[in-house]
Amino acid sequence: MHRRGVGAGAIAKKKLAEAKYKERGTVLAEDQIVQMSKQLETFKTHLEEFASKHKQEIRKSSQFRVQFQEMCATIGVDPLASGKGFWSEMLGVGDFYYELGVQIIEVCLALKHRNGGLITLDELHQRVLKGRGKFAQDVSQDDLIRAIKKLKAMGNGFGVIPVGGSYLVQSVPAELNMDHTVVLQLAEKKGYVTVSEIRESLKWEKERACHVLDHLLKEGLAWLDLQAAGEPQYWLPALFSELSCRDVTPEEANQMTP
Repeated sequence: MHRRGVGAGAIAKKKLAEAKYKERGTVLAEDQIVQMSKQLETFKTHLEEFASKHKQEIRKSSQFRVQFQEMCATIGVDPLASGKGFWSEMLGVGDFYYELGVQIIEVCLALKHRNGGLITLDELHQRVLKGRGKFAQDVSQDDLIRAIKKLKAMGNGFGVIPVGGSYLVQSVPAELNMDHTVVLQLAEKKGYVTVSEIRESLKWEKERACHVLDHLLKEGLAWLDLQAAGEPQYWLPALFSELSCRDVTPEEANQMTP
C-alpha cells in the first residue's frame, strides 16, 4: 500500500502555525528590547542624579572617580567622549582629562631626549603629581591611562604597553609589535638585555633578536653599551627610574650613563 500523502490543508496549517510562532517570537523580542531600553534609561537617570549629588567627590577623589567610570561603562556612557555636554557641565571631568592629557604631553616631551619616548607609568605619575602641586586635584594612574587613551585616539603616537606588573607609556609614533613588547618585558628586571638572553629566554634565532634590538636603537628607545663585559648590552632608558628603587651594582649604575 502507498502511504497517504500529506494534504495541502495540513501543509498550510503547519505554515500558518510556524508564522504565528515567528510573529510571537518577534513580538517578545521587541518587548524585551523596549523593557531593556526603559531600564537603561532609568539607570542613566539615576546615574545622573548620583553624579549631581556626588560631583565634588568625583572631582576630588581619584578612587571615587574610578568607581564612577565603571558605573558609566555598564550602560555605555562615556563622560570623556566630549568636552561639552551634560557630563562636562555637571562634573567637569571632560576638561579634567583633557587638561591632564596636556600635562602628560609636556612631561613626555621634556624627557624624550633622555628616554626616546618611553616612560614608566610610575615615573609619569610621579612627575605629573609634582607638576600639579599639592593643592591640585588628586590624580591616579587610572586617570593617566584614561587620558592617554584619549590622546591615542588623536593618532599622535601615544599608547600604553604592559610590562610585567606595570606599564610603559609610549609617546612617539614608533612601530612596536609583539616582539618589541616581549623584549621590553625581558629587560624590565635589569634595565638592559643582550642578544644571548633573548635567544635563551625566548628561543629566538639570532637574526630575529638583532632585528628587534636594531629597531629599538633606531627609534631611540634603547642605548647600546659596547664596553660591557661578555657581549654588548642594550639598555632601556625608560626603565632607569625603576632601577633606582632597587639594588643596582656600581658597575651597572655607571653603565646607565650613555
